Amino acid sequence: MHCSKCEGLMVPDDLIDMQESSIPMWMRGWRCVSCGNIVDPLIQRHRMIQASGAMRLLKVGSSSPALFRQTKVSA
Repeated sequence: MHCSKCEGLMVPDDLIDMQESSIPMWMRGWRCVSCGNIVDPLIQRHRMIQASGAMRLLKVGSSSPALFRQTKVSA
């Protein structure tokens, strides 16, 4: 596996998350030996969502039609 930032060698690594949960959580991930970039299953999932363009659907105001945004209210 190659690093997405520097094309360096990625090696398997055991990662621990001590801040996000009440108990330490171990996770298997990948670490680049050149630049230190870390990829774990959660990071990979978020990158896939961003690459698919799904985040633009969650933006506020993107679901309202242009017609409603352009009309003015008159009394």
